[in-house]
Amino acid sequence: MQAYIDALPGWKRDIGSWLDALIVRNVPGVKKAVKWNTPFYGLEGQGFFLGMHAFTNYVKVTFFRGTSLRPVPPGPSKTPDTRYYDIREDDPLDEAQMAKWVKQAASLPGWIT
Repeated sequence: MQAYIDALPGWKRDIGSWLDALIVRNVPGVKKAVKWNTPFYGLEGQGFFLGMHAFTNYVKVTFFRGTSLRPVPPGPSKTPDTRYYDIREDDPLDEAQMAKWVKQAASLPGWIT
């Protein structure tokens, strides 16, 4: 996981580090994995609850059970339960809201690969 974050360019590395630290602080026992060049976060026996991926102009945060979160993250998906939250370079970071989403997501059954 750290190698993935360290390889991110510029501001995306800052977002990746911020998100990783926020998840570790808010989800005791979180498990991390990088599959298909994408970091995933999950809990033993529950599957993955969140993924992130860096694109050219944004970092996409994927909540696999996003339609169950309140408020629902704004980015729609072709997968019925999944929702996205995109973070762009100059976007303000709402740590309180992200922490609420992360805690809610971690409390739900996750995605099993």
